[in-house]
Amino acid sequence: MNETVHAKFGMGAPVRRKEDDALVTGNGRYTDDLAPEGALRAFVLRSSMAHARIVLGPLDDARAAPGVVMVMSAADIPDLGLMPTKVVLTQTDGTRHAVPPRPVLATDTVRHVGEPVVLVVADTLANAKSAAELIEIDYEPLDAVVETGDALNPGAPLVWPETGTNVAFNYEIGDAAATAAAFDTAHHVTRIEIVNNRLVCNYMEPRGCIAEFDPQTGRYTLTAGTQGGHGMRDIIAGDILRIEKDRLRVVTPDVGGGFGTKNFVYPEYPVCLVAAERLGRPVKWICDRTEHFLADAHGRDNLAVAEMALDADGRFLAMRVDLIAAMGAYLHQYGPFIPFLGLSMTTGLYDIPAMHAAMKGVFTNTVPTDAYRGAGRPEAAYLLERLVDKAAADMDLAPAEIRRRNFIRPEQLPYTTHTGRMYDTGEFAAHMDKALAEADWDGFEARAVASAEQGKYRGIGMATYIEACAFAGSEEATVELGGDGSLTLLIGTQTNGQGHATAYGQIIAEQFGVDLDRITMIQGDTDRVRKGGGTGGSRSIPIGLPSVLEASKALVKKVKDLAADKLEAGVEDLELAEGSVRVVGTDRAITLAEIAATAPEPLSGREEVKQAEATYPNGTHVCELEVDPETGDIELVGYLIVDDFGVTVNPMLLAGQVHGGVVQAIGQALMEHTVYDGDGQLLTASFLDYRMPRAADIPDIRFETRNVPSTTNALGIKGAGEAGTIGAAPAVMNAVNDALRRGAGVPQIEMPATPSRVWDAIAAARN
Repeated sequence: MNETVHAKFGMGAPVRRKEDDALVTGNGRYTDDLAPEGALRAFVLRSSMAHARIVLGPLDDARAAPGVVMVMSAADIPDLGLMPTKVVLTQTDGTRHAVPPRPVLATDTVRHVGEPVVLVVADTLANAKSAAELIEIDYEPLDAVVETGDALNPGAPLVWPETGTNVAFNYEIGDAAATAAAFDTAHHVTRIEIVNNRLVCNYMEPRGCIAEFDPQTGRYTLTAGTQGGHGMRDIIAGDILRIEKDRLRVVTPDVGGGFGTKNFVYPEYPVCLVAAERLGRPVKWICDRTEHFLADAHGRDNLAVAEMALDADGRFLAMRVDLIAAMGAYLHQYGPFIPFLGLSMTTGLYDIPAMHAAMKGVFTNTVPTDAYRGAGRPEAAYLLERLVDKAAADMDLAPAEIRRRNFIRPEQLPYTTHTGRMYDTGEFAAHMDKALAEADWDGFEARAVASAEQGKYRGIGMATYIEACAFAGSEEATVELGGDGSLTLLIGTQTNGQGHATAYGQIIAEQFGVDLDRITMIQGDTDRVRKGGGTGGSRSIPIGLPSVLEASKALVKKVKDLAADKLEAGVEDLELAEGSVRVVGTDRAITLAEIAATAPEPLSGREEVKQAEATYPNGTHVCELEVDPETGDIELVGYLIVDDFGVTVNPMLLAGQVHGGVVQAIGQALMEHTVYDGDGQLLTASFLDYRMPRAADIPDIRFETRNVPSTTNALGIKGAGEAGTIGAAPAVMNAVNDALRRGAGVPQIEMPATPSRVWDAIAAARN
């Protein structure tokens, strides 16, 4: 019989985000907007040196300072557990690597500038800061190692001297013997060295938290901007506070960006909870922007050498990679997993008969690194696509032609890579061909001549990518019918600005025939939502939406069963529309509110759809740009993307995700530059020194899709949250290198291609 259809809001509809009215009118509620009665303010005193033994001076003066109610050092919290590392790898020799201890507050040694040492709590933030100035820390400086490339040098200072090395772990993947044999017989070998520069994840809203303790129940409440409260609750309760997890409630209000970096537990959260318990009052801590630079996990920071063996026709025979990944001073929550995940995507879209990759994670006296939008996959795509472009030049082949000769063909799918990734669907040459046509690649030479007449170097670059996301797992969803006929979704993913309430609401609206404003999403509260996997790895919509759909269907069935009895009609003769259940073709109807009022118990549907394999979005990016040789400035003059995202839920939300990811990658490619001096002082610790992309830096981004539905996802969705970041940096840098090679004979330039670096490269080539 007639299925419920609400095309205005259903799957594939370009619905405007329902969240935006509040956010753009200043009615959002972020952590810093919340002020519990009697809340105290906390300030963290951090290490000013990158590597030193420390002795904390007397704290009496600080404790006696005006407004101060607590000064807490490591000595005051001996029972707290260590900050945990949740991924430990099995190394090349079969052993599992060690995890050096990372205390919540530094004890006798600090290992990076910004490491937390003392928490000061006072009636005002100003008083807390003033008291912190009274605390003396006696530093005995130790030699520091800062640059990733220096960590393995003979005689390099050791971050952890007791281990005798700066190697945190090593790992290999692939077949070394088969790869070596292929290289021995190759017609040509292309080699490239690349730098994947360190990034600071500058979300709009810096971190913060409000900690509370209820002595009557013995329960803690942490309010903080997170990417998932359940995982944070479990780590803080189980690993650090060492309490039962049901004694901690995590509440996440509106979140102003996450990008991976708000997935993690940071020291401020547990120490503020301890302070709130001991003081009997709420404790609020808000990170300022400089603290964010100095303390929150950084991203990327890889050095790699990659080689491709080719036959005489430009077909790939084997690939090998030697990767060094900076871990910073400690192994962060998921730090070791990030380069491991990147290596698993090393071969990209190509049918490469043999591969071998070796990786070393290294310690440096810098902020620890962890997942940042894309988490290893941007690093892999950048390395591979730069290598493929260089191989094309070496073999005198067009960039598109070398890719076309080596793509995995549709008839080879499903295809299992040498790293164990199983690509299920895709037509890789097809989206590349569409992108080349839409970008008018064939007309580039004429445009290059026109640019040259204006004294500019023009370049064009492309990148084809594939990523793994929406990894195997599940997400429980519950849909409830309210007494007024409204609907409520409870789910454990966490929006950080992506528009989850809209995307999920579209599916519920389609099933119930109601407007989006009749649907409320409950998230970010571990007391209200039973469980949840949070948001990361583009999982929320691909993993969450199938459960939302099935939970909606389960509730629709209950509603129809009750309505059939009231309307004396068969279930198959009913449809849901405009907030009612009606008999098709008649005016006999009953409202959802009336059904809720007469139901013997509250009505809800709960489902958890499990997914057994990751999804694999893929696509082609084409970038065109001009370089001014007199200034080194780069202007992006054209950007086009053709992506395969399987099934589109909402094209407006999709475009927003892709655009945002591209902008972040442009920032990495052309301007974002994290610089430490030789002593480990962060020289780029503010927006005065660390340049972020602005609207004027970004061209009109043309975005199209050529979708092939996923077979591993229940709805055919492949995920899109990180894809723009993965494809953009290699496309931009291939275009930069194309322009500089054509215009000035510059052999190669690495990220970030800042004006000064570009100008220097041109000057060096001219000389």
